[in-house]
Amino acid sequence: MLKGSCLCGGVAYRAEGPVHHASHCYCTMCQKQHGAGAGSYANVPSAGYVIERGAELVTEYASSEEGRRGFCSVCGSNLFWRSTQEPDCVAVTLGTLEPPYDGPVEREWYPENKPAWLPVIRL
Repeated sequence: MLKGSCLCGGVAYRAEGPVHHASHCYCTMCQKQHGAGAGSYANVPSAGYVIERGAELVTEYASSEEGRRGFCSVCGSNLFWRSTQEPDCVAVTLGTLEPPYDGPVEREWYPENKPAWLPVIRL
């Protein structure tokens, strides 16, 4: 089971079930949302994703027809990404996990958008 929270501590969640895969996404939407070179996620079953505290603080933004991004409305922490095409899965942000994620990152999405200032990951 994974557990996580936002920066201000207002939102806490748990994600039960296996991690299908972890990834770094270099699409420009993830870069803008995270203010970083990539968004880093662990994909888990949506049935096991539970907001334990602060559900009223979570705001979702429809960044495209295919995806919705959840964040804390108080501190702005990016909490998850979910696909409207694959509702059985939710991608929780690795940076919000407690303790830190220690599994492998197996996928890179949109590597053509990877900033030149990021190091190359050898898998």
